[in-house]
Amino acid sequence: MSLLTFDAPRADKADVRYRLPSRATLARVALAVAAGGAWLAFAGLTAYWPDQGDWGHGSELAAAAGILGGALALAGVLGGLWPRGAARLRRSTPWLLALGLFFTLWQAATAKFAWLPQPFFPPPHALLEVFVDDWAKLWTSVVASTQLELLGFAAGAGAGFIIGVLLGCFSAFGYWVHPVMRLIGPLPSIAWLPIAFFAFPSSWSASIFLIGLTTAFPVAVLTWSGVASVNSAYYDVARTLGASRAFLVFKVAIPAALPHVFVGLFMGLGASFAVLVVAEMMGVKAGLGFYLQWSQGWAAYANMYAALLVMSLMCSGLVTLLFRVRDRLLSYQKADVQW
Repeated sequence: MSLLTFDAPRADKADVRYRLPSRATLARVALAVAAGGAWLAFAGLTAYWPDQGDWGHGSELAAAAGILGGALALAGVLGGLWPRGAARLRRSTPWLLALGLFFTLWQAATAKFAWLPQPFFPPPHALLEVFVDDWAKLWTSVVASTQLELLGFAAGAGAGFIIGVLLGCFSAFGYWVHPVMRLIGPLPSIAWLPIAFFAFPSSWSASIFLIGLTTAFPVAVLTWSGVASVNSAYYDVARTLGASRAFLVFKVAIPAALPHVFVGLFMGLGASFAVLVVAEMMGVKAGLGFYLQWSQGWAAYANMYAALLVMSLMCSGLVTLLFRVRDRLLSYQKADVQW
């Protein structure tokens, strides 16, 4: 809302009365102005206080922070002109204020006063320098890691889903496979590194195996649990109507087990990222894990932090995509796990 609200009575439109904003409105405006002030302070500190080291792109970062700070302050004061945008801004304003203060403190503790030892704690514009000057190598690493992760995750999820369905539907299959799962499943996939790199012809294929193994176990267990928890009345009704064994599996058991399947996929995706990084550090010649190891070897800690940030965004994006697919397929159910 704007600071002044006009209220025109129907009886006499010419009679315009001014109404003072409420305390809640003033508090929201003050919070938005404070968030803008925090980013403007960060911009001023970056632009006008001399650095204690040699880092580039400080002026570009200061300009971007100044534009953001001015826009936040202006949007807080003139929020009544766009109510929908103002509502979205209100939800994000506390975080924007906290981030502005954090970046200001980070900049002061690293580039301006050197309170933190270098090169272990680079300033914000050192990370910007990595994204601007080394974007080609970072992009190549992201593409390589995404390919490796998706191939391994797809192979493990497919195998785990099939094993889980067979375990839930066929007791003879469970008799032989369940003990093997109890023996192999709890072992960390990293423990299989020496065997995997010996058994497979390349580090690429060995990494896919390790990621798939990490994903397959939770997917198989949760799929099995979902199939086993299907109400037996569903099967009885389907058999009464003449359903075949294949119909019971594909039209009754699997649809009813899908909520459990997605929980297993979520668990497998999170665990597979840990294996992805370790596998790329051990032998793969491209990827974010390889980039992390290379950065640490050259003491390029700004590159290392930039790779960690990219990896976090990539992982969060894939998990968000998985949950969007779940919400689309299971729109008729309330999800147990939220993201």
